[in-house]
Amino acid sequence: MPKKRSGGGLSPTQQAAKFLGVSVLAGAVLAGIALPAVGALGLAAKGSVESFDALPANLKTPPLSQRTSILDADGGTIATVYSRDRTVVDLKDISPYMQKAIVAIEDSRFYEHGAVDLKGVLRALNKNARSGGVSEGASTLTQQYVKNVFVEEAGDDPTLVAQATQQTLGRKIRELKLAIQVEEELGKKQILENYLNITFFGQQAYGVEAASRRYFSKSAKDLELQEAALLAGIVQSPSRYDPVNDEAEATERRNTVLQRMAQVGDISQAEADKAQAAPLGLKVSRPKNGCITAVKNSSFFCDYVREVFLNDPVFGKTRKDRSKIWNQGGLTIRTTLDPQAQESVQASLKDHIYQSDSVSAATTLVEPGTGKILAMGQSKPYGYGKNETEINYSVDAAYGGSNFGFPTGSTFKPFLAAAALEEGVPATKEYSSPYEMEYPSPVQTCGKPWINDKSYTVENENETEVGPYRLEDAMGLSVNTYFVQMLSDIGLCPVANMADKLHVRQGNGEKLPQSPSALALGSVGMSPLTLANAYATFASRGMYCTPVAIESITQKVGNEQKSLEVPKSTCSRAMSEKTADTVNTLLRGVVDSGTGKEAGLSDRHNAGKTGTTDERKNAWFAGYTPNMSGAVWVGSASQEVEMKNISIGGVTHALVFGGAVPGPIWKDAMTGALAGKESPNFNIVDLPKPDKDKDKGPGGDAGDGGDGGGDRDDGGNGDEDNGAEGDGDAGVIGGLIDGGTGNGGPGGGFPGNIIQGQGNGGNGIGGRRD
Repeated sequence: MPKKRSGGGLSPTQQAAKFLGVSVLAGAVLAGIALPAVGALGLAAKGSVESFDALPANLKTPPLSQRTSILDADGGTIATVYSRDRTVVDLKDISPYMQKAIVAIEDSRFYEHGAVDLKGVLRALNKNARSGGVSEGASTLTQQYVKNVFVEEAGDDPTLVAQATQQTLGRKIRELKLAIQVEEELGKKQILENYLNITFFGQQAYGVEAASRRYFSKSAKDLELQEAALLAGIVQSPSRYDPVNDEAEATERRNTVLQRMAQVGDISQAEADKAQAAPLGLKVSRPKNGCITAVKNSSFFCDYVREVFLNDPVFGKTRKDRSKIWNQGGLTIRTTLDPQAQESVQASLKDHIYQSDSVSAATTLVEPGTGKILAMGQSKPYGYGKNETEINYSVDAAYGGSNFGFPTGSTFKPFLAAAALEEGVPATKEYSSPYEMEYPSPVQTCGKPWINDKSYTVENENETEVGPYRLEDAMGLSVNTYFVQMLSDIGLCPVANMADKLHVRQGNGEKLPQSPSALALGSVGMSPLTLANAYATFASRGMYCTPVAIESITQKVGNEQKSLEVPKSTCSRAMSEKTADTVNTLLRGVVDSGTGKEAGLSDRHNAGKTGTTDERKNAWFAGYTPNMSGAVWVGSASQEVEMKNISIGGVTHALVFGGAVPGPIWKDAMTGALAGKESPNFNIVDLPKPDKDKDKGPGGDAGDGGDGGGDRDDGGNGDEDNGAEGDGDAGVIGGLIDGGTGNGGPGGGFPGNIIQGQGNGGNGIGGRRD
């Protein structure tokens, strides 16, 4: 019996016997002979197969994973994303040098043998027997291609990858039979093309086109001799021959390939010598993968597009199905992003708030009447470091946003006004609007009436704010008690129904609770996209359109392009044109002389509303023109920062409110986004004015302020940072939100004590407004 070598390895004689068996097997495969289940070759061993003839001979080639391009509305590239960086190209678009180099070093008899190279097997047998180890393999390019197909099909699943690459006789036999099928069906040129497109070249580059662009920043069709030889040499061991990390090893391997090309007659020895003397000539392009690399600071919009794809059933029945399409890639996604609007949003955020500030800001712009999302940005960029975040503050939790959104404060009041107008309440309606009052009780809901069994009270910002007020002045001054009285008058159900028509939801996707604090004073959270799109309904004269981010998608499968169905915006009437026109007229007053005057645009019709929540943890401005709507939120994602005596963007604010920080951000963002665009007008409604004497109350004229009242943006002394608290919102009213138990969770939303208590219980009431 032959002796084992020291160390337990096989002796040269045993190696020879082993490879003789492989050669016999190869010959049997070439002849298509059925092999026995047991015998001298040990086919019954683990990992083998029962019969060669019983093996399936149908190689199902999966579509090759490729890069996906996400484009803006003008066709400019926002970002490139991929699970595998690959661009499939035809053989005619691959340098002849590259074709010759890969054949020379991997399978020099490629055009002479069939699926299995018996001569190569015998050559390897002889060499390995002499060396006492396995120093040379005998797989043909066709066999390597089949193996790569298995690996591609396995994707990123480590178990499947291990199965695809396991060194068992059974896998080798299956690989051999499938190689025969591939040779018969595809032919040599197609096999070579497929191989060059599927194989891995290191540095995250799959396929020769991606490799050429990674290492030399050029197309594969333009590769020169020494460059092609370098890439061909990498294939055997991408980590060992990585030219970026080991230039010497890569150079030696490249020169081996060049010498082999000379030996087989692809090039002359003189050409080989000249190329071997040349430097590597690398011009490396670093991988740019994922939304984190998006241009114009559009990473969060890019990520929203991905989330839409993974969430929308139009792209597949299950999330797994949709993920498979996304990871397969080869998509060209044309989006709604307006590059001008996006640049303006980011420039405005940068001008008004620093990345390092203790609070953040998020801005979203949409197009009324179409639902197209035009811009989406925030002050803390996409990333994983300090003062960076992965959370998209502009969208709901299901799309990568905060857990609950952010309380909106008085920006909700226009929805209540719209519901009242739809119920027949006149725009001239007057309420006593005292400085402080108990919440009226009972108030009708869509079910069981809401009861103020805890004697909760609501108050206005300043004691001088005492009615009576009419709707126009109450909206401009954001009078809390006026809107609570209006809510009591019409009930909670019409407001809840209006919120449903406007698709106003909490950030977690749930409907708003039917409570006075939620449906009059905006105490629950929502996202800037939700708010901006709901306000766009006013701009489009009552037509609500669902938001959309994707215009079209084409997918490259092989050499063919096919169009995919994409989600379409669906529009429905949420309110009458008269109601929308009336709200537009009311909200014009807010930016003309009310709490939002610092946000007003001077060159076109515009309207909007401010909002500031209890303890000044959130400040908002939502506004619009007839052709663009936007919302700006400022605050802490953790809801832990009270914006008092705080520096934001290098400016110290004694008190932050909707008109002072979000308002100017909105103004600058909209000004740049609308530059050069048409300037249509609203349909203004005539709102009869009361007698002048009757208009005056202890708080003074709406625009001038009275004793200590001032403009709502300015506080008692006309200075936003001095005097009385001029801008605030209804605070969070724990017990007024029936049955809520909040939990901020990691990274966003608001803390558990924002919504508290069960039934009608809870603790206290806030009283801020703007």
